[in-house]
Amino acid sequence: MKAAPVDVDSGSLLADRFRIPTPSPAKPDAMAEVVAELASQFDWEGPIGCAFPGVVQHNIVRTAANLSFEWVGVNGSETFAKAVGQDPATVNMVNDADAAGIAEMSFGAGIGRKGSVLMITLGTGIGTAMFTDGQLVPNTELGHLILDGQDAEETSSARAREEAGLKWAEWAPALDRYLDEVHRLLWPDLIILGGGVSSKFHKFSDLLTVATEVVPATLKNEAGIVGAAMAQVRGLG
Repeated sequence: MKAAPVDVDSGSLLADRFRIPTPSPAKPDAMAEVVAELASQFDWEGPIGCAFPGVVQHNIVRTAANLSFEWVGVNGSETFAKAVGQDPATVNMVNDADAAGIAEMSFGAGIGRKGSVLMITLGTGIGTAMFTDGQLVPNTELGHLILDGQDAEETSSARAREEAGLKWAEWAPALDRYLDEVHRLLWPDLIILGGGVSSKFHKFSDLLTVATEVVPATLKNEAGIVGAAMAQVRGLG
């Protein structure tokens, strides 16, 4: 879990990110304690935007595939607001891929792009954020498509590559298979690949054959933080 103050007009961080390991098990109360500690590092008492790895509807968590299932049904803004001692109205929660996409569309690889743009984050799982003429379609969760009998996350995520000890060229076909499937379903004009692999895009980009433009995210690991702050200001969640 990480945090930083954000200038939402420029999309820049106002201080270096501060990181604290995610609690294990990642239950609501334990994560709320970390949020409070993160906020205290910056003596922060203003609005807070949170990016969460799951479906979030109006601050209510609906899925938590890679966290504790105790999150399901929890009001994230109320949980975190109580921990930091603020009014729930000042704390906003959105899906993490949606947050990263908001940032990339505003300050990164998606600036000025019309039509359909799909942001895909590759990390522990696969997150997706769909935009039509710059407008977010929230909570698409296309990382859980079933491909060849398996959840796409199990073969195409960054975690899948690392756990299997695959070289970039060995992992690229699985990613390409996934990109082909989302392209077949959505026909995006642009796919933006985010997450830690975006900095290694040059190592596998030539191996991708999907029939649309694919580019790396430019905000790298800052995208989620920036997008979460922007979503708070815009009242998205």
